[in-house]
Amino acid sequence: MRHETLTYQADGLTMRSQLFFEPKSGPSAGVLVFPEAFGLGEHAISKAQRLAGMGYVALACDLHGDGRLVDDLQQAVERLQPMQADPNKTRARAGGALKALTGRTEVDAKRVAAIGFCFGGTMSLELARAGQDLKAVVGFHSGLGTNAPPAATGSIKPRILVCIGADDPMIPPEQRAAFEAEMREAGADWQMHIYGNTVHSFTNPEAGKRNMPEALRYSAEADARSWAALHQLFAETLQ
Repeated sequence: MRHETLTYQADGLTMRSQLFFEPKSGPSAGVLVFPEAFGLGEHAISKAQRLAGMGYVALACDLHGDGRLVDDLQQAVERLQPMQADPNKTRARAGGALKALTGRTEVDAKRVAAIGFCFGGTMSLELARAGQDLKAVVGFHSGLGTNAPPAATGSIKPRILVCIGADDPMIPPEQRAAFEAEMREAGADWQMHIYGNTVHSFTNPEAGKRNMPEALRYSAEADARSWAALHQLFAETLQ
């Protein structure tokens, strides 16, 4: 497997993302992998490597600039506040990653998806709301809200999948309902999978180390089921 550090500018920052792919004779579908709020760490990198093993060109994307990883939850949340307040900043960082990935000769720019975890899922959804020409967007325990105007009818191009813990305190039922209404109004092709007895960060085996089991907890079952849902969506859209 080939591994490179891909450097580019976005939102006034130098982004250092990690690219993974198996060398082939022709271009392959590409996948952006946006990390949780802490920034680009082993969780997102391992998912990108897994996707590369499936034949995709996968970019594990920098979030905070310079490949910075912010381990403290409160500090990570504070760093996200400007992006949450201004979705254009979120879209700029996500869009920079998209431009960098589609600029690679290994990538078929007409077959690209974006996935993300926690705030990374929000970034993927903002690309869809911005009308980017993606085939699929997947959010795992992703924030569903936005401070941008609701997506206009017909503006969302990719198929949307969001995978949410039923008991996630960070994504309450009211937020899910508002997202559903937005997707309906936009005429999007969307689906929402809700996993019982599941909270935030259910895809991250390291979630339990933060000692917040009512908010952050790994679920092997939800992790496997949500990844299988991604696999099915990609089979429909990227092959």
